[in-house]
Amino acid sequence: MSHKAPEPGTAVPFSRAGRSGLVLPRLSLGLWQNFGDSTPFAAQRELVLHAFERGIVHFDLANNYGPPPGSAEASFGRLLSGDLRGHRDELLISTKAGYRMGPGPYGEGGSRKYLLSSLDASLRRLGTDHVDVFYSHRFDPTTPLHETIGALATAVTSGRATYAAISSYSAERTAEALAVADDLGLPLVLHQPSYSMLNRWIEAPGPDGRSLLDVVGDAGTGLVVFSPLAQGVLSDRYLDGVPADSRAARGVSLRKEHLAPENLARVRALREVATGRGEPLSRTAIAWTLRDSRVTSVLVGARTVEQVDENLAALDSPPFSQDELAAIDAVTTEPGPDGAPRPLNTGVNIWAARSSDL
Repeated sequence: MSHKAPEPGTAVPFSRAGRSGLVLPRLSLGLWQNFGDSTPFAAQRELVLHAFERGIVHFDLANNYGPPPGSAEASFGRLLSGDLRGHRDELLISTKAGYRMGPGPYGEGGSRKYLLSSLDASLRRLGTDHVDVFYSHRFDPTTPLHETIGALATAVTSGRATYAAISSYSAERTAEALAVADDLGLPLVLHQPSYSMLNRWIEAPGPDGRSLLDVVGDAGTGLVVFSPLAQGVLSDRYLDGVPADSRAARGVSLRKEHLAPENLARVRALREVATGRGEPLSRTAIAWTLRDSRVTSVLVGARTVEQVDENLAALDSPPFSQDELAAIDAVTTEPGPDGAPRPLNTGVNIWAARSSDL
């Protein structure tokens, strides 16, 4: 049974990805941890269809999303062949490959063999002949960058992907990837890094003095940022302890050490800013990631339709005043060697080691 498309007036605003022809909704739905066999399919169905009805048409996946790995794509494939049948051209579906998906030397990384075989497996799980965006999920220091980007080019020229993109590459590696892609005649239309008020690494200058924001801005590449709530830290959820059903309690992506007293003190200070704006901290946190015009879209995760609606409300948040931005900077930055403010390392960026050749 086909599902109804977004009604006029309910669609979220769209933004262009850099200087490309691709536009994305300002808020997109990530299907990382609340999708797959560990969640009842009825709940997954309700979540995706509600998001679609509200105007969220970009759904972000990866080969290893679930749990178990692969099950998020399989679940979304069921929706594509069911309720979303007939709406494929209205959707923007992205997937990725790079992290561990299978055993042996061909089960992760950035090799041509892994990336293309993984993409083919993703297409089978999704039940479609192409994805709209295919990402190199992480930089692989063991594979020549020319091979990794070349595999993305093959994905596009073969029709298995419409656009190519990268995720969690450092500013330096991003500049190198863009240069290789340019030599191959391949536009890298998107970069997907983590970004939040507690994880501002994309603002930090790289070896050439440019931040990741600067690199993608100069190249005309769009940004889709994920984890705007720092895995839930930027909410009231953890201020009075760790709930038994939380990510921190399960030790999944968010670890208890991320809830150190100094981080919780920062969260309380940021909540005061949000209270002054007349909105919950989660809404302020999402709106803050979109304040920079170089950010095309923010990826949010949700467990319930109510959370989808709350996240969408951030698109109606008022602009930030200079005083509000200064108050946020006061607890999330520190002076650099030159005296200019630099992002404070709060330890929340769990993807940092995969962003370079460490």
